[in-house]
Amino acid sequence: MNYSKLEEELEYTFKNKSLLTTALTHTSYANEKKTISNEKLEFLGDSILEFLSSIYIYNNYPKLKEGEMTKVRAQVVCEESLYKIAKKHKFNLYLNLGKSERMLGKENVKMAILADSVEAVIAAMYIDGGLEPVNNFIIENLKEEIKFASKNVGQKDYKTVLQELLQKSGEANIEYKIIKELGPDHDKIFVSEVIYNGKILASGEGKSKKLAEMEAAKFAILKIKEGWNLWKNSILFQYLYHI
Repeated sequence: MNYSKLEEELEYTFKNKSLLTTALTHTSYANEKKTISNEKLEFLGDSILEFLSSIYIYNNYPKLKEGEMTKVRAQVVCEESLYKIAKKHKFNLYLNLGKSERMLGKENVKMAILADSVEAVIAAMYIDGGLEPVNNFIIENLKEEIKFASKNVGQKDYKTVLQELLQKSGEANIEYKIIKELGPDHDKIFVSEVIYNGKILASGEGKSKKLAEMEAAKFAILKIKEGWNLWKNSILFQYLYHI
C-alpha cells in the first residue's frame, strides 16, 4: 500500500514502511493472514503518549496541582480524543482489517480500533525516528484539547451542575441525545439535545459528542437561571413573599 498521503498527514516519512504497515494491522486481519498485529505497538504507544503528554502539561501548565494534571491528562489521553485524531488523518482508509470488520466499510470502523491504531502508529514512529517526531505529532494533535481541559479542571462540569439544579425539584430523569452530525468526517460538528422528564430543555453543539452535551447542559442552566430571575422579579413573587 502507498502511504505517501498518510505520511503527509503525519508530517513524518517512515524509513521502515513495514513498521507503519504493522501499526495499521488489526488483529482480525492478522489472524486471517497469519501475520503480526498492532497489539504490541499499541502497548508501547500508550506509554509514550502518556509520557510525552505529561511532560507537555508539566512544562506548560505550572499552576496546575498534581491531581489536576492527572485529570487533564486523563481527559485528553482517552479513546474519544484518539478516535478524533484517527478520523482527522483518515487512518480508516489505511487500516488492514479482517473480513468481519471490512463488512462495516471504511467509513464505519469502530472507535476502539481507530483509537488503538493511533497508539500503534505513535510507537512505530518512535521506533523509526525517535521521540522528536512523535512529540511533534502528539502535541500538534492534543494541545487544544489540553488547553480546554486545563481551563475546566477542578470545576464541576455543566452536566453535573444541571443535574444538581434539577434534582432540587425532585427526581430528575435527564437524557442527552445526539440529533445531528454536521460537516465532513475529519471536521464533524455534533448537535445534542438535553431532555428533562421528556421535555427538551436546550441544545448545544461541539467538536465531539461530549462537548455537544456539555454545551446543551450549559444552555439549559442559563435558561433555568434566567427563568428563576424573571420569576423572582415578577409582581406575583413580590406579592407572595412580601418583598
